[in-house]
Amino acid sequence: MRFFIYTLVLSLGFSCSQSTESLTYPKTQKVPVVDTYFGKEVTDNYRWLEDDNSNETKSWVKEQNEVTFSYLDKIPFRNELKNRLEQLWNFQKLTAPFEEGDYTYYYKNDGLQNQYVVYRKKDDTEEEVFLDPNSFSEDGTTSLAGLSFSKNGTFAAYSISEGGSDWRKIIVLDAVKNSVIGDTLVDIKFSGIQWQKEAGFFYSSYDKPEGSELSEMTDQHKLYFHKLGTPQSEDQIIYGGTPEEKHRYIGASVSEDGNYLFIYASKTTSGNISYVKDLRIPDSPLLPVDEDYSTDSYLLHSEGDTFFIVTNKEAPNQKLVRAKFSKVNEKYWEDVIPETEHVLSVTSGAGYFFANYMIDAISQVIQFNLEGDVMGTVNLPGIGTARGWNGKKEQEKLYYSFTNYHSPGIIYEFDPKSNTSEKYWSPDIDFDPEKYVSKQVFYTSSDGTKVPMIITHKKGIEYNGKNPTILYGYGGFNISLQPSFSIANAVWMEQGGVYAVPNLRGGGEYGKEWHKAGTQMKKQNVFDDFIAAAEYLISEQVTSPEFLALRGGSNGGLLVGATMTQRPELMKVALPAVGVLDMLRYHKFTAGAGWSYDYGTADDSEEMFDYLKGYSPVHNVKKGTYYPATLVTTADHDDRVVPAHSFKFISELQDKHQGQNPVLIRIETKAGHGAGTPVSKRIEQFADIFGFTLFNMGFEVLPNKVKNKIKG
Repeated sequence: MRFFIYTLVLSLGFSCSQSTESLTYPKTQKVPVVDTYFGKEVTDNYRWLEDDNSNETKSWVKEQNEVTFSYLDKIPFRNELKNRLEQLWNFQKLTAPFEEGDYTYYYKNDGLQNQYVVYRKKDDTEEEVFLDPNSFSEDGTTSLAGLSFSKNGTFAAYSISEGGSDWRKIIVLDAVKNSVIGDTLVDIKFSGIQWQKEAGFFYSSYDKPEGSELSEMTDQHKLYFHKLGTPQSEDQIIYGGTPEEKHRYIGASVSEDGNYLFIYASKTTSGNISYVKDLRIPDSPLLPVDEDYSTDSYLLHSEGDTFFIVTNKEAPNQKLVRAKFSKVNEKYWEDVIPETEHVLSVTSGAGYFFANYMIDAISQVIQFNLEGDVMGTVNLPGIGTARGWNGKKEQEKLYYSFTNYHSPGIIYEFDPKSNTSEKYWSPDIDFDPEKYVSKQVFYTSSDGTKVPMIITHKKGIEYNGKNPTILYGYGGFNISLQPSFSIANAVWMEQGGVYAVPNLRGGGEYGKEWHKAGTQMKKQNVFDDFIAAAEYLISEQVTSPEFLALRGGSNGGLLVGATMTQRPELMKVALPAVGVLDMLRYHKFTAGAGWSYDYGTADDSEEMFDYLKGYSPVHNVKKGTYYPATLVTTADHDDRVVPAHSFKFISELQDKHQGQNPVLIRIETKAGHGAGTPVSKRIEQFADIFGFTLFNMGFEVLPNKVKNKIKG
C-alpha cells in the first residue's frame, strides 16, 4: 500500500525528469581583462558588465530577462502561487504608535498597498493621513526611507528612496500644518535625521560620484547640519571631509534634551570611534568618547549630563555603561548593566531600560531602572522574538511586538510600573499558526562547533526525505537571524514546505567572538556551517538533495553562491539574491570597501588574495560541472551590492554548466537592494522564486493539491 501511494504521488505530482524545453541562453560576449595580484594573473571575461550605463549591458539585461520570464511563464502553478500570496498578504498591518507633539502617529497598510501610510490622530479625533508614500510615484517604486520629528513635534523631515536606490532626498515639513517648507535636500546616502531641537537637523552623505551613482566608489562620508530656512549649499560640515578624517560611515545622535551631539565614525561595518559635542556652546570642541576602532559604542539615553552608552568594549556580548560629560572618555565608564553570557541589546523608555537577551536566538527581556537594579522579567507570550520598549522618558505606556516563524506579529501595550502587558493589536490573517510548529535543533559543523537551527513546518509532517525544503542563511556582519513571521514563508509552508534557518558563524547570535569566527581567513566556517545544516536535514530525512533549496540574500547570496560551487550535488535548487559574488573586486564599488572587516580584500596580502579567490563564486564555476537549478535575483538600481556581481556569476554559470538544470537570472527593474520594494513587486518575486523552486523539484501541480487528490 505504501508503494502504491508513493507511485500515485509520482504520477500526480512530479517526475524524476521534469519535461521542459532545452534552454538557449543569450550569448554573453567574452572581453578578457587580465588583472595581476602578487604576480598571479586573473582573467575577467565579463568586466564590461560592470558598466551599468552602457547600451551593451542594458541589452544584455533585456535578453536575459526575456529568457528567464519565458521559462517562468511556463510554470503551470505560478499564477496560483501569486494569487495565494495576494490573498494572504491582503490583511491590515499596523505598527506601534509613537507620540510627537500633540499627535499620536503610526504606520498602517490596508493590505495590498505598495507602501505603508503614516497616519496620525489627536486625542479622540478621527485619524488623518500624514504621509502617503503610495502617492510619491505612480508605480509605487518611490518609498519612505525615514521620518524624524523635532523635539516638540513642530517640524518633521522625511527621506525618500527612488527606485530602491540608497541615494535619498529629504523633504522638510511644518508638521502641524503638514505642509512642505524650504527646499528638498538631495544626494544623501546612509543617513539618519537627527534634530537639534527646532533649529535644524544633522544628516550624512558622500560627495556625488562623477561616474555612475549606482556603482562608483563612495568612501568619504561627512556629517552635515542643515539649518531650517537656509539652502542646502550653506549646510555646515560638522565632521569628515579631510584626509586625516577619512571614514566610510559617519553617523550621529542627539541627546533627548537636545543639548549634546554624539558622532560615530567607522572605517568598516564593524567598530567605531565616537565623540560628543555640547550644542549649547558655539564652536565647542569634540570630546573623544571611544577611541578604539575595534569596538562599537553608541549613546542609548541621557539624563542631563549623564550618558548611558551601549558598548562591546571589553564585553563581546555587550553591556550598558554610564559616564558624565566632564569625564566621558571610555576610561571613566561605569557598568550599569554588566555583560553576561548572552548577547545584550537594550532599549529605553518611560525612565527604564529593557535588556533584551538573545538566548540561542530566542528573546528574554529584563526590566532595569536607571541605577541598574532589576525590576523584573517581562512575561513574553511565547518562544520567539520580542522587540520594542522604545519611547520618551515621560511616556506612561510602551509597546513591543512578538513573533516567531509561524506566528504573525502581535503588538502589546506594556505598563512599565506594573510590569504587565496586554494585547494592543493582532492581525486578522487567513493563516492558522496552531497548525504549524517550530523546533530548535543543534547540529555539529565540520570542526565540531555546535550550531543552532530552527525548523518550521506543518504539524504532523512525515520526515521521509520528500519534503520540499528551503534552507535560509546569512552568516555575516554580526547580524542575528531571530524568529520572525513572513507572509511569503507562510505560503511556502502551506504547500507542505519546510523552512529551516541555522544561526551560522559570522552572525551575532553569540556575540562578537561568534561574529569574528566567520570573518576573513575564517569565512569558510560560515560555508561549512551551512553545508552541515543541509547534511543534517538530509540525514534526519527532513528532506533530500532532490527536494532541498538553498536561499540567501546579499552576504547570504555569497553564502549560497559559495556553497553551490563547493557542493553542487547537495541541493536541487540554488537561490542567491543580490549576492556579493566577485570577491576580488567587491571593494571597488560604492561603499563596498567598508565590508573589509568581514571579508578582507584581494589587495591586503597574497595570502588574503589566495583565500578570497579560493571561494569567490564568480571564480569557482568549473567547466563541465552539473550545477543545481539556479535562479539568481538582483535589481538594476541596487547600489549597495551592485548587480554586476550577479551578472558575472550567471554568465560564468551559463557558459560552464553541464546538464539540463536551468541557470537563470531575474533582474528586477526600478528596484534596489530590497528595502522599500513595492508589495506588488515582492509578490511577483516570491511567486517566481517559489514557482521555480517547486517546478525544479519535479512538481507539476502544487504539493498540497497532490495530497488532497490522494486523500480524495
